[in-house]
Amino acid sequence: MPETDRYEDGSSVYAELDGSAHGMHIEVQRVSHESRVHLDIETDDIEAEVERLEKLGAKRVAFVKRWWVMEAPSGHRFCVVEMKHPERGPAPTHRD
Repeated sequence: MPETDRYEDGSSVYAELDGSAHGMHIEVQRVSHESRVHLDIETDDIEAEVERLEKLGAKRVAFVKRWWVMEAPSGHRFCVVEMKHPERGPAPTHRD
């Protein structure tokens, strides 16, 4: 996939990849933790999604700027963030 954009947010550098043919938003970020894959879960209600994920076994690691860094039971870290492009479609529905 070709790179379509590169930007900085504080000390982090992101590269956005063109996943539009598959309806995906894909960004690459270098991370300092052991996981080689890091997912961001977009939501319209961060706190509700974090609580749902905790019920499934995830743990809160840290609140950074405006998102939560979480850790799955497998040890993989991921973030729960606000929807970046809500205009691209309706917010996902919550499934309990």
